[in-house]
Amino acid sequence: MTGQRSDARRNRQRILAVAEEEVARHGAAASLEQVARTAGVGSATVRRHFPTRQALLEAVFRERVQSLCGRARELVDADDGRGALLDWLGDFLEYAVSARGLADALTYEPPTETPADHSCGATLEEAAAPLLRHAQRDGAVKPDVTFHDLVTLVAGIALATEHHARPAVQADRLLALAVEGLSPTGPEPHRRSR
Repeated sequence: MTGQRSDARRNRQRILAVAEEEVARHGAAASLEQVARTAGVGSATVRRHFPTRQALLEAVFRERVQSLCGRARELVDADDGRGALLDWLGDFLEYAVSARGLADALTYEPPTETPADHSCGATLEEAAAPLLRHAQRDGAVKPDVTFHDLVTLVAGIALATEHHARPAVQADRLLALAVEGLSPTGPEPHRRSR
């Protein structure tokens, strides 16, 4: 019994290591079959450990997501709520741009009343939503901005700049442009009548 468990752990670790390389090369479109072949296991073994592509992506990004969560916890008590939120969003965007597939993984998660317990998005929200609330209490961010809005913004920027020659530079520029729209003192966007 113990031998089976250690084999299963080794298989899981090998699958995850291969998946990290495949996701780095191909983003969220990485082939589960290729992961299985390269890891030297069957497709059924991959699916036993990671029943969906989303589950595999979540596992690939878990460690770095935890790092972003730690950064959010460091910033939560900062005097400048807006500055803390923007620092964290910058870190989040930097990682989303450098980690192909993360933005795709986050876009699979629509907001719900009861998010998946251990999803990347839910984990990030639990750690970083207090930064948003702090900035909103300070009057630096509009009260109707949600954490999901911020995740969608970062994921959208990362996806839009993925194939640019200098994606990080373009992503930073787009985030700076978007931040101006987060300010409650900025002009209201024009809304077309329907």
